[in-house]
Amino acid sequence: MSAEPVRVPFIDLTAQRLPLAQEIDEALARVMRSNSYILGEEVALFEQEFAAYCDVAHAVGVDSGTSALELILRAYDIGPGDEVITAANTFVATTFAISYTGARPVLVDVDPYTYTLDIIQLQEAITPRTRAIMPVHLFGQPADMEPILTLAHQHNLIVIEDACQAHGARYKGRRAGSMGHAAAFSFYPAKNLGAFGDGGMVVTNDATIAEAVSKLRNYGQSEKYHHDLLGYNRRLDTLQAAVLRIKLKHLDEWNAARSAHARLYQQLLGGNGIRLPVEANYSEAVWHLYVIRTTARDELQAYLKERHIGTGIHYPVPVHLQPAHRDLGYSVGDFPVTEHSAGELLSLPMYAELTPALVAYVADTIKAFLADHVRLHAVG
Repeated sequence: MSAEPVRVPFIDLTAQRLPLAQEIDEALARVMRSNSYILGEEVALFEQEFAAYCDVAHAVGVDSGTSALELILRAYDIGPGDEVITAANTFVATTFAISYTGARPVLVDVDPYTYTLDIIQLQEAITPRTRAIMPVHLFGQPADMEPILTLAHQHNLIVIEDACQAHGARYKGRRAGSMGHAAAFSFYPAKNLGAFGDGGMVVTNDATIAEAVSKLRNYGQSEKYHHDLLGYNRRLDTLQAAVLRIKLKHLDEWNAARSAHARLYQQLLGGNGIRLPVEANYSEAVWHLYVIRTTARDELQAYLKERHIGTGIHYPVPVHLQPAHRDLGYSVGDFPVTEHSAGELLSLPMYAELTPALVAYVADTIKAFLADHVRLHAVG
C-alpha cells in the first residue's frame, strides 16, 4: 500500500482556525446574543486594539481594504483633476480606489529587488496636479518611507500607506501604517490578519480624518438619521470584528513564524539559480508572501502542482495593462521592471503553521526541478 503523498497547500486557513475554534465560536455567540450586528461593541473594541497595535491614535473599521483606501482619499477631498502616484506593481484595488474618486492614478515602476516604489521615478512623476503619494507595502515589506515622506513634505503632498499586505511590519522600528497621514489595511481571509470574509481598517493620527471616514462609511451620519455629507455603506461587520479581536492577539507570533519560514527558504534555496526575495536593511518584513523569481516560472508551477505543492502568481497582468485601466493611456514597455517580473514571480507556500519539514520538502522539490531543467537545456 503506497504512502499518502505529501501535500503543501499555498495557504492553510484550517490550520490557523482549529486552535482558536472554541474561542471564536464563543465570540460569535456573544455577538449573536447581543443582536448588535452593525457597528456593535466588538467593532469599537477592535478599533481601539488595532490602533494601539499600529501605534496610532485612531482606527476606523470598514468593509474592505479597497474601501479603506477610497474613503481616505475622499476624506482628504481628493477627486477629479487630482493625481495620486502609486506603484505599477500592485493589486488593482490600489488603483481602483483612486479611480473611484475621479482622481487619476499615476504609476511609477518599482525597485527590482524589493518591488516597492522606485524613489527616483517617484520624484520625476510629481506634477502640479499631484495631491498624494500612495506607497504600497508589497508582499509584507514596507516601501522605503523616509525619502517618500521627505518628497511629500517638500511638495506638500499627502501620504497614504497601502498597508493591506503588511500587518505588523516595521520600517526602521516604526509600524507600517503609522508613518503617513493615514493608512489602509485589508482583512481578506488570506492576509496575515484575516477575517472570515471581507473587512478593512483606516488608521491615522489625524482626528479630523478619522471622524470624516467614520461618517463616510456610515451614510455620512453624525448621528442616526442626521446626514452631514454624501456617505456610503462601508461598515466593518461586528461578527468579523469579533473574530479579528481574537486573531490580533496572535499576530506577532504568527508573523515571527512566517519570518522563520522565510529564513529557512533563503537558506535552502540560495545558490540554485533563482532570485530570492530581498529584505531591505530598513525593513522588518512580515512575509505575507514569499515570492521567488525565475524565467521558468510556469514550468516550475506546473511541476510543483503535480507534486501537490500549492503556489500563487502575484500578479500575472500588471495593472497598467488591464483593460479596466485602458483610459490611463499606458502601454507595454512603460514599466519594464513590473512587466518582466509579472512573467517570472512565483509565490511559494507561506503561512504560520508551516513546519520546517514542509518548507524543506518544497525547497527540495524546487531544487529537483532546477536540476532537471538544467539537464534538459544542456541536452537541448
